[in-house]
Amino acid sequence: MKLSCREASRLISAGMDRPLSAAEHIKLRMHLLLCGNCREFSHQLTTLRQAARKAGRGE
Repeated sequence: MKLSCREASRLISAGMDRPLSAAEHIKLRMHLLLCGNCREFSHQLTTLRQAARKAGRGE
């Protein structure tokens, strides 16, 4: 089953909070290979999370 960008963004967010199942992980990786917008969203979310962690530590 092909993921929509909406479904992919939900999995990207969910993957920050919990391990994805093998099926979810494979579907998301395949989508990210083909979708630059979702790759960018994933990168931005990772960067934002890292910045929030640093801010929480007073860095």
